[in-house]
Formats: sequence, structure tokens, C-alpha cells
Amino acid sequence: MSIVSVKELLDAGVQFGHMAAVWNPRMEPYIHGKRNGIHIIDLKGTVRGLIRAYNFLQRLCGDGKGVLFVGTKRQARNTIIAEARRCGQPYVGERWLGGMLTNFYTIRQRLKRLQDLEELDATGPAAFVTKRERSRALREMKKITKNLDGVRTMERLPGAVIVIDPRVEGIAVLEASKLGIPVIALLDTDCNPENIDIPIPGNDDAMRAIQIVLSRLADGVLKGVQDWKVKEAILRKQEDDRRRIEEKRREEIRQRQRAEAAARKRRDEADKKAREAAARDVAADAAESGEAPEGEVPDEKAPPGREADDAETKYGKYGDPEE
Repeated sequence: MSIVSVKELLDAGVQFGHMAAVWNPRMEPYIHGKRNGIHIIDLKGTVRGLIRAYNFLQRLCGDGKGVLFVGTKRQARNTIIAEARRCGQPYVGERWLGGMLTNFYTIRQRLKRLQDLEELDATGPAAFVTKRERSRALREMKKITKNLDGVRTMERLPGAVIVIDPRVEGIAVLEASKLGIPVIALLDTDCNPENIDIPIPGNDDAMRAIQIVLSRLADGVLKGVQDWKVKEAILRKQEDDRRRIEEKRREEIRQRQRAEAAARKRRDEADKKAREAAARDVAADAAESGEAPEGEVPDEKAPPGREADDAETKYGKYGDPEE
């Protein structure tokens, strides 16, 4: 199934470039010819660029990455916002703030500030000490919302950037190139395709041309997002299965350890009982024979003549010196 037909591009006026006097020589490979002083864009290159971009976005979003839509010129602003919202991706349609990619941490801090201001505003005037303070906070909130509301959901750097007219969005293209983020751009004959990874040559001033290109790119993003949801469900199931198997293995180890501890306890108790029984048997045999058990001194008087021998052993052959 074809993503777009040449007839659709012709009807949208994608083939019309800029005046031949203001063209960029690097766009020569994408130019079909010149008519009435206007360059005519080769729509075969446009179709190839759209197909490449569609497939790339599908694979990219299929891996769970996001895409940033950028288009601040008047003709592209509404279309950028509509298509980005349709596929649930962040966008910049009002103004590109310098450092939005290269200084992403600061942008996130400003968004956090916006969230705090919104929470204060939700509590009402009582959250502010004076009316002047509240007025200043509302102006700040309005300014941040105007510039950064589209990237509120962008928690990390995007996997790719879609740009309408890289000549106008030159800072965005340079920041993305500096960070190694792929750039997909709809560019006219007056643009420089040098830092563009997937160029889509076409009319970047006509609203219908911008609409047809962005709608196809958004379709690729949506297809990739659907693929990621399926893949994510499979990965989540695999992770649950792995966790279940690991928990079962740990439970088996715990059961085996408990069984070994119980067996060891039973052996110790059996050994203790055997020793106690043996001691009782020895004591019983000694009691029957009238002999003291081994290690005990018999409680009997020494036989006659034994005291003398003991005294001689203790005090020598002369006996007790006190006697």
C-alpha cells in the first residue's frame, strides 16, 4: 500500500518551489526544472523522502521513543499542533527557545515552575500575600504556558525531530544535530539540506502541502506507537513470567533450607536423646554393680592402713609433723 500518491501531492501544490533567484544550490538534486521563474520540485524525491521518513518513524516509535514536531511559522503552526496532538507527541508551535534540547534540564525546571504556579492558582487568591504578587505569578504562568505548553509531556530528549522549513527553524536543527538527534524536514528550494537526515523536498509555505506531509508522518508515528503497545505488552508479560519463575525458584530454595534446618534439628534432638539414654544406662549398670560411674569418686571410707599410706604420701615417710 502506497503512503502517498503523486496526484495527491500535485493537488496539494507540493511541487512549487521558490523563485529561482533565491534558491540554494545544494537543493539542485531535488529540482525538476524551472517554470515562469519558479523552481519545480521533483515529486519523486518527495515520495522517496516521505516513505523513508514514514518507515523510520514507525521503527523509532515502535521502540518506545518519542518525536518532537517543530513548526513556528504561521502557515504550519496550527497543523503542527493538530497532528502532534493526534499522535500524542510533544510539539513547538509558538517559539523555539534557545537551548530547548541542549539545555533540556533548565526547560524541565521551568515546567516544574509552571506546575507550581498552577497549583498556587488553583488554591485561589488566598495563596498570595498581595494582589501584585498574584498578578506577577499569573503573567509568568501565562508566558511559560505559551512557550512550553507543547513540550510539557516530553520527559526526555526525543528520538527524532520533525521540522517544517529548516531555514526558519535553524536553531532547532543545529541543536538536534549537535546532540545527534535525527532530523526529518520538509524543505523548499531556498533551504540548506546539509544537516537534515531525511529531507522531504516540497512546498513549505502552502498550508495544504504542509498538511498532507505532516498527516503522513503522523500516521507513521501512530503506527509505531501501536506497535510499541503490542511489544510493551509482550515485554511486560515476559517480565511477569520471569519474575514469577524467579519467585518460584526462591520459594523452592527457602523450602529446601527449611527442610534441611528441620532435618538437622531432628538429628540433633535424636543425638541428644541417644546420649541421655546412654548416660542413663551407664548409671543404671553402675548402680547394679555397686561401682561408681566413670569419672565419679566412690563415697566410701579408705580401708585400714590406707590413711597412713596417704599421710606418708602427703607429708613424707615421717608422717604428719603435728603428731
